[in-house]
Amino acid sequence: MPRSAAPPDGARCSIARSLEVLGERWTLLVVREAFRGRTRFAEFRDALGIATDVLTVRLRTLVEAGVLERQAYREPGSRERYSYHLTPAGHDLRLVLGSLQQWGDTHRPSGHGPATVYRSAVGGEPVRVAFVDGAGAEIDVRDVVSTPGPGWPRIEAGPDIDAGPDADAGPEAAQPAVSVPEGRPPVDAVDGTGQPVSVATGSREG
Repeated sequence: MPRSAAPPDGARCSIARSLEVLGERWTLLVVREAFRGRTRFAEFRDALGIATDVLTVRLRTLVEAGVLERQAYREPGSRERYSYHLTPAGHDLRLVLGSLQQWGDTHRPSGHGPATVYRSAVGGEPVRVAFVDGAGAEIDVRDVVSTPGPGWPRIEAGPDIDAGPDADAGPEAAQPAVSVPEGRPPVDAVDGTGQPVSVATGSREG
């Protein structure tokens, strides 16, 4: 594998770390139901039609990862049970669910239109998930590239790797290449203008 294409290891990759929690079947659907107000085991089970043992594992994983927190409750004449509530980390997953729904509505439509529409709680306007720069301007996904961050591991050239013209520059020169969208000119920043971008909801309809 060329030096410039070497991926970061799983411990450094935030996507890989996130999938350790969210990558199993049913997990994000449990989170979706939490956003819909479900808090009790039976409510999740009945809404999803999920097997009891599978739901137990998914809830435990989400609690251990800090996405949900357990709160004890007791109904009259019953033993103590636990309800499950979104933490701040859990609430941040609304962006993830919004992105997945937005992609599914576009690329895997049901033929019946969106099942859910995200709106601003303040003005009621429809909102969408998008990349935005530091000034709040929306950036087209085709104009966003991935660049190495401070957590990307340094990779030294081995005997089977062509070190290239900067081989004498030492391991500090062994930087991974920027991922550039196909058909786009290479750039040195994530939005083509030198501005960093982040994922956020924006009110502009696409």
